[in-house]
Order: sequence, then structure tokens, then C-alpha cells
Amino acid sequence: MKFELTDEQRDFAASLDALLASSDSVAVARAWAAGDHAPGLKLWARLADQGVQALLVPEHRDGLGATPVELVLAFEALGRHCVPGPWVETAAYLRVGDGSVATVAAPPLTPYALDADIADTVLVATPDGLRSGTVGEPVTSIDPARRLFVVTPGEVSAELAEDAFDLAALATAAQLLGAGERVLADSVTYVKQRTQFGRPIGSYQAIKHQLADVRIALDFARPLVWGAALDPTARDVSAAKVAAGDAAYLAARVALQVHGAIGYTAEYDLSLWLVKIRALQSAWGTNAWHRARILESLVSKR
Repeated sequence: MKFELTDEQRDFAASLDALLASSDSVAVARAWAAGDHAPGLKLWARLADQGVQALLVPEHRDGLGATPVELVLAFEALGRHCVPGPWVETAAYLRVGDGSVATVAAPPLTPYALDADIADTVLVATPDGLRSGTVGEPVTSIDPARRLFVVTPGEVSAELAEDAFDLAALATAAQLLGAGERVLADSVTYVKQRTQFGRPIGSYQAIKHQLADVRIALDFARPLVWGAALDPTARDVSAAKVAAGDAAYLAARVALQVHGAIGYTAEYDLSLWLVKIRALQSAWGTNAWHRARILESLVSKR
């Protein structure tokens, strides 16, 4: 099967990337992690105006396609630019398209609500449906820009879409793919600049091979993510999440190795993507859980 983006989808992706490139998203992420949400909420409003929040809301799609392809385009860009905030929860899981900030806890795989302290709507997913949530104590995340909170469920407030979890996992996979691509691009730039023994370290075969392995891993993950976007079945979404998570994690490990000691410092921008990738690996289902779901699907069809 040959898959190509439409002109409208390419234009959407290009406009979104241009917006984020001019928004100093690194400064936004650092401010968000420090508790200053104003720059992030300003960027949230700009992205909402671009239609990112309403991609899965039929009446707000403005002629875009009927699949989650645009969702993957948008979340890959969010991952590439390290944009903070409960975007997965708002746009993919809850599909709140009115510009407000929403978040949700979906235990047991997602027991805490992301950024519940600043969300306009806080919900808890239960077998009975979506319940209103009361925000409790914060929970420490490896990523300071992911502010997690305990949420106590209240009264049932709405029905829960059957595919909500899978679309949230797919959006997370797209974020991981975008983050991995950004880390690889920054690593390639760095190894061309850093010299050792009078030569750029990127000229050494050992460095080339490591970066090539990352390129291959990302290239193998991308078709799985796009395939899940075209047909978001449980098995395809899990395969996409595992592949994108593994590829992004490999990109992060290699980036840390080729950057050397500077890669460990919180002041260096690379650190924002390293902790983001590590946190997203276990968000909306760990690799172990998704692998088990793939295995169960394969065994049940034997």
C-alpha cells in the first residue's frame, strides 16, 4: 500500500512546525517546569487556533480527513518541539475542542492526571464512564514539565469513547517519534562541530554507526505509527507505541553518549528531550503492557 499525505495535510504540518519554531518552545517548557504556566497557556491558545485541539471533533475538522492522520502530524510536531501541557489528554483522549485545558486520569495504566493544577476540566476514567475529579497531592515525574497529580473520582459526568485509550497511546507514540527525530538531528549537528584529535567526532566510524542505528530505528517505527493512524486497532497502536518508544529511547541514549558530559546538564537544552522521552515511554501504557497486548492479539488469532 502506498501512503502519501494530501496537500492539505502537508500545509497543516508545515504551518504548525513554523508556528512552533517561532515560539521558543524550549523557554516555554522550562517556564512550565518551573511553575510559570503563562507562556505555555499562550502557546496553547495559538495551537488551539490552529485546530490542534479539535482534530478529533467532527464539527471542527474544517475539511481534514476522517482518520487520526492529522493527530499524528500534530503530535509529532509537539514532540519535536518539546511542547508541554496535557495535549494527549485534551485532544486525543477527551477530545475537548473548545480551547480549554482538560486532563484525565485513566487507572490503572494512567493513574495520575497530568497538569491537573491548571486544567479547566479534571476527569477520571472508570468502568462507569468519565467522572469528575478532585485534585489531590502532586506526584514527582522524571520530567519536571510533566506535573502529575492524584485525582479522586466523583460523580459520573459523561460517557467514555471506546477508542479513547488507543488514540491517546497513538498520540504519545507520535510525540515519541517527533522527540526522537529532534534528538537525532541535534546529535548529528553536534558531532559535526565537536572535535577530538583534530577531527570532528562525527568522522569516526563508531559515532557514524550509532547514529545510523538510530536513523534505522526511527525509520522502522514511522510506518507503524502511520499504519496505526490509518487503522487504529489495538494491536497496531501497541506496535506503534513500542516501536516509537524504543526508537526514541535509543536516540536519547546515543545523544547522551555523543554529547558527553554536557548532555547530563539540566542547563543544556538536550536534557528537556531526554527526560521527556523517558517519561513518555511509560505514559499511556508501558512497553511491557503493550507487548503483552500484541502477543495476546497474535495468540488469539492462531
